[in-house]
Amino acid sequence: MAMLWKFMRVAKYSKTALSSKVKVRGIPTHSRHSSSKSVPSDFAASSPCSNTVELLGKSYPQDDYSNVTDKILSKVGKNLHNRKHHPLWLIKEQVKEHFYKHYLGRRGTPLFSVYDGLSPVVTVQQNFDSLLIPPNHASRRKEDNYYLNRDHMLRAHTSAHQWDLIRSGLDAFLAVGDVYRRDTIDNTHYPVFHQMEGVRLFSCHELFSSIKDGEGLQLFEQGHRTAHKQECHTMEAVRLVEFNLKQVLTKLMTHIFGDGLQVRWVDCYFPFTHPSFEMEINFQGEWMEVLGCGVMEQQLVNSAGAQDKIGWAFGLGLERLAMILYDIPDIRLFWSEDERFLKQFIGPHIWQKIKFQPLSRYPPLINDISFWLPSETYSQNDFYDLVRTIGGDLIEKVVLLDEFVHPKTKKVSHCYRIVYRHPERTLTQDEVQHIHRAIEESAVRELGVEGRF
Repeated sequence: MAMLWKFMRVAKYSKTALSSKVKVRGIPTHSRHSSSKSVPSDFAASSPCSNTVELLGKSYPQDDYSNVTDKILSKVGKNLHNRKHHPLWLIKEQVKEHFYKHYLGRRGTPLFSVYDGLSPVVTVQQNFDSLLIPPNHASRRKEDNYYLNRDHMLRAHTSAHQWDLIRSGLDAFLAVGDVYRRDTIDNTHYPVFHQMEGVRLFSCHELFSSIKDGEGLQLFEQGHRTAHKQECHTMEAVRLVEFNLKQVLTKLMTHIFGDGLQVRWVDCYFPFTHPSFEMEINFQGEWMEVLGCGVMEQQLVNSAGAQDKIGWAFGLGLERLAMILYDIPDIRLFWSEDERFLKQFIGPHIWQKIKFQPLSRYPPLINDISFWLPSETYSQNDFYDLVRTIGGDLIEKVVLLDEFVHPKTKKVSHCYRIVYRHPERTLTQDEVQHIHRAIEESAVRELGVEGRF
């Protein structure tokens, strides 16, 4: 789960196959097992005029909430998770194969459906309201999201499709896609990354049928909300759902990283699950957080039309798993077109053991920038986004070195260190200075700061 969660989740598959006419937010579902429709990036986005954005064949009028940059729009439609032999594709296929193989319905067909071609453009209602995220929740801020306008945005998590998929009749599915968030700049953060969402719902019979004397057990009651359960769930139901969730995810991570993997669970808070947990694994002696999960809020499940079921959900980041599994040191490499990178992941099968062999390590170039903040609201993410827009993938890291408050005027000054490094060649100081000056000028012009250059 991330921003709201570091997101993704899992649920169980509906016993009623969708007809070819059923649509999930406009995408026809022809198969219960997999839906993958990618949009060619060459035709993904354009801006025919200053007050509209053309994206994926639709026009979106801009307003005071619009903050998507051309740099971000250029990433829409790349669909790295569907690019064969790409490391993100390998992780997706490994998880998909695991679920297909180990979770079968009564007829021997895969229990889980997979959706990896859903549009990244969603409504604010899908991204937040359907997940019960309060109107004043910090995760809705412009500083953290990419809005096309007040009503539409680039999804911040694949959870944005959760409600629609449940509403369509599914009760076990995986949803995979690119997600967009304004964030810090370093080797593990990038404004576009990829998530997998899993959801599974249980009826009373499905949950208790294998339990001795389970006939008298119920999913729901009128009780009180505690740290361990929602007010409407029985303790027996919550314990079984939680046990199943942790068992499923432990098996998945063991399947990916190998036998003997150490796992631990950390209690946490997410807006649309309760209780909620983060999963950490011990890989090569270091504990690493890999996903978030929990028992789904019943209000969400009920509003999607599955009032007689209880469920769990998880969310994981494909880049996170790929960086750990393949020892990839920099998240920018996933966007590389360098054959020296891409060819390393071509193998006879998706489970091929691969350890990334670094390309030549080119030297970094470091430049600092200082300025007085404007009196009105200033967001560090606005500055990070500006830097990323101008410098692109030449920016390896941006660090706030110092914050100074003038003792008399009380004006606040920030000093940032920008680390430039090209992943595929050596940069010259001349070309970096050209970019750095453009960042200084744009910061003054766009953010209203007072330069101390």
